[in-house]
Amino acid sequence: MILLDIFTFSGRLHPLIVHLPIGFILLALLFNLLSYSRKFEYLKQAVPLTLLAGFVAAVSAAVFGYLLSLKGDYDADALNRHKVSGISLAAIAGLLYFSTTRFFLKEIPVPRPLFSALLTGLVVLMSYSGHQGAGLTHGHDYLTMQVLFKQERPKPANLENALLFEDVVLPVLQAKCAACHRNGKRKGDLVLEDLPGILKGGKSGPAVQPGNLDSSELIRRVMLDPGHKDFMPADGKPPLSSNELQLISWWVKEGKAEPGKTIASLPDTVAIKPMAAQYLGFAPTSAAANDFTQDFHPDIPASADTALMGNLRKAGLTVRLMLHKPLMLDVTLPAGSGITAAAAKNAILPLSKHIIWLNVSDNGFSDGDLDFLSALSNVEKLRLDKNPVTDKICGQLTELKHLQAVNLNETGITSAGLDQLKKNPAIKRVYSWRTVAR
Repeated sequence: MILLDIFTFSGRLHPLIVHLPIGFILLALLFNLLSYSRKFEYLKQAVPLTLLAGFVAAVSAAVFGYLLSLKGDYDADALNRHKVSGISLAAIAGLLYFSTTRFFLKEIPVPRPLFSALLTGLVVLMSYSGHQGAGLTHGHDYLTMQVLFKQERPKPANLENALLFEDVVLPVLQAKCAACHRNGKRKGDLVLEDLPGILKGGKSGPAVQPGNLDSSELIRRVMLDPGHKDFMPADGKPPLSSNELQLISWWVKEGKAEPGKTIASLPDTVAIKPMAAQYLGFAPTSAAANDFTQDFHPDIPASADTALMGNLRKAGLTVRLMLHKPLMLDVTLPAGSGITAAAAKNAILPLSKHIIWLNVSDNGFSDGDLDFLSALSNVEKLRLDKNPVTDKICGQLTELKHLQAVNLNETGITSAGLDQLKKNPAIKRVYSWRTVAR
């Protein structure tokens, strides 16, 4: 495992090392061309040494690039072009250096103009290899005439005419997901830069199931805890915001994952309009403002003392700001934190009306430990899974009038408890895998 980690880490050095042969080989060509002038003729002596450095750096870049390719999920054809051109670059650089040695010059002297032409050709090959590498990292169309003359999609004239997929959902996916899921770098064999790729899905199946959030792999992954191995975006990339998550979820569920639908044409857009308006940069109309108030119920206080959020973090909880005004928080107590329920409660209660998402899973909390839940009057999503809670907790959950989803996986909940939760009409999803009830 340690050896595998070393190889993985070494591969990630490729983007750093690959710039060294570029610099050395360009410098060798510059020295060679300048040496034709009497004023800079002395630079001719520096060409072999600079070319040798370029050769060594090119070999190193090729080795580390190979290690990187083993874990990158790159397009096979594009990767092969980059690999062959990179190895060829290193080999030709080595041959050109060898042609400058005394032994070679004694046996087969290379005319100076021919050497300069070959060195120029090496730079051309290096440019081609670099272009292929940029395509792997940024997409095959990263540096093309198509990009130069690409017409940006015009901003819709108003919110009602905006297309939910084309104007909102697709730009979010392109900004947050397409770096790893696009043509040229299909991580998990998944492309998220266009609708056909989204609907086709990848190794884990279709990315979305029209109208079904629970069966949509894309929704599942972006909703996971950031510490989960399947959470997306991975590798520390910026996660989707709360608004972005809800916009994409709305498109899958209400928009049936279809293109060409205006926001105005969808049913019950009270909740989604303010988010779409904020994303598109529209000043909300009075109607939209009223919608916003209705969606984000008025009892959420507009602001809070920042010191209170600091207390949450000091207590060992992680805090994500979902919205500035009204102040909405996503709070997580890391699994197995060892933090007592009393300490968590003391930090949570002063901000109870601001907490919209709360995750205290896998911390050994019992029903009595969680007696503060009823104070979370505005919570919408709650994770209690992997805690020794029983049906007694359901009494508090039925009081939470804005609670939409609760995760009770691997708890002591029974069918009677699930029936009790039905008394709260706000609850739309209850997860109860590996409980007495399931």
